Order: sequence, then structure tokens, then C-alpha cells
Amino acid sequence: MNTDPVSGYQSYDQHTPQGRPARNQDTARRAALTICTIADVSAGLLGLWIVLYLLDANQGNAFVAIVHESADLLSGWARDIFTMDTEGLRVVLNCGLPAVLYLLLGHGIAARLNRA
Repeated sequence: MNTDPVSGYQSYDQHTPQGRPARNQDTARRAALTICTIADVSAGLLGLWIVLYLLDANQGNAFVAIVHESADLLSGWARDIFTMDTEGLRVVLNCGLPAVLYLLLGHGIAARLNRA
């Protein structure tokens, strides 16, 4: 039995929307979560490379090399968009732009999937 906390207003039972079965909603949520996770990991790797570069991490270290190669792969399309004299600023801009775009696009697509 539904009791209405405010008299005069009719309360409604919460049901799954008629236009979309629950199974399709679950699939869309999983797909959205996957897209968000991929976008977050990609942006995280790019951000980690920026931090490692700015802190002058040992380039010979295996972990640093893997992060560098991953960042190069993820930001290859944005390589040398900004050509600054300061190397650190160049890395921040050329890796930061793809990181921000991955976050915006990934979370935007995921939000769209959740609404559809």
C-alpha cells in the first residue's frame, strides 16, 4: 500500500518505462560503464605521463616506458598540434588536449546511452 506523505497528491508505483525492457536498459548501462571506463583509463594514462614527464622520471624505467608508449599511442593524432619552445608546456598541451577530449566524448556517449 502506497501512502502519500502529502495529502491531495496521487502517488504512483515506480515501474520500468514502457518503451524499453529492463534487459535493454541493463545492456545500455553496461555499455555506458565500459565506455566511461575506457575513457577514464585513457585520460588517466595521459595524465600520468604528463606528471611523470614534468617530474623528470627515469626514462629507462620499464613502468615509465610503458606509460610513455601508451601516451604516445593515445595522443598520436594530436602530436605537435602545439609547438612551444618549452618542452614541458608542449607535453602538457599535446597530451592534455586528448585526455580532456577522451573524457568529454566518453562520458557524453555514456550519458546518451543511459538516456536512450
